[in-house]
Amino acid sequence: MSKATLVKTRLSIKSNNAGSVKTDLSTTMKEFCVIGNPIEHSISPNMHNAAYKAFGIKAVYEKMLLSDEKLLRESFFEANLDGANITVPYKETAFNICDEIKGIATQIEAVNTIVKRDNKLIGFNTDAAGFFKAIKEFGKIRNALILGAGGAAKAIAFILKQNGIEPTILNRSIERLVFFEQKGFASISWDGFVPKKYDIVINTTSAGLKDDTLPAPVNILNQALRNARFGFDVIYNKKTPFLKLCAEFGLKYKDGLDMLLYQAVFAFNIFFDKTYDETKIAQAMKKSLFNQ
Repeated sequence: MSKATLVKTRLSIKSNNAGSVKTDLSTTMKEFCVIGNPIEHSISPNMHNAAYKAFGIKAVYEKMLLSDEKLLRESFFEANLDGANITVPYKETAFNICDEIKGIATQIEAVNTIVKRDNKLIGFNTDAAGFFKAIKEFGKIRNALILGAGGAAKAIAFILKQNGIEPTILNRSIERLVFFEQKGFASISWDGFVPKKYDIVINTTSAGLKDDTLPAPVNILNQALRNARFGFDVIYNKKTPFLKLCAEFGLKYKDGLDMLLYQAVFAFNIFFDKTYDETKIAQAMKKSLFNQ
């Protein structure tokens, strides 16, 4: 997709979904979006727009399909955005195109929230905090097996370790594990997997998002889940093959909807300089989920 087509697609989305809001928005209207590929399944606009309405904020939040990661920064500025959330597969690209990185994102080296300040892009990561809040209901967790080695895996690994939970990262290729090894995380490839008891097994890959694939060979998953207590999939609004397998083993499990909700709450307050009550933001966003 060319840059021009990308902008045109965004404007057509705005005119179709923004109701009475015109495409030639005034400078007082703040503009945000979620950027990724694929993007059609995203419900982030529902949540953010519901919160804008609840708080009386003059803003609009849309979707942007981006097919070339090299155009991420250019597309952000060309679309005249005030901020954006970044989803698969561009979180690590987002880290590299920001002018400044804040908070835990400096360790994770993956960004899911960008805000424009003084014409500079400032990057944050709210996935980490969003995930940890989502699993609090599970109670005490000592260790975890993380499936995948992308941006979400990095966020989850760091927030777990920060809270005294020992993560192990399992990935098909050894190459993607180098980052984790350099940061002091236990990491293994499929070929080197040795069964061990993990309290929680977490899928951070896109396996099951648009197909019926599993995030790892079934024999490995069987061994990992057999002694686990909890299962978590970052994919939301779908009982993925991974979660179905968790159910077969009798695990308590969750999809990524609460993680999505809470990372959105934290991102919302970054967009608006942390001026709104998080509980009220969450309440407004939750209503949009139930009204889909």
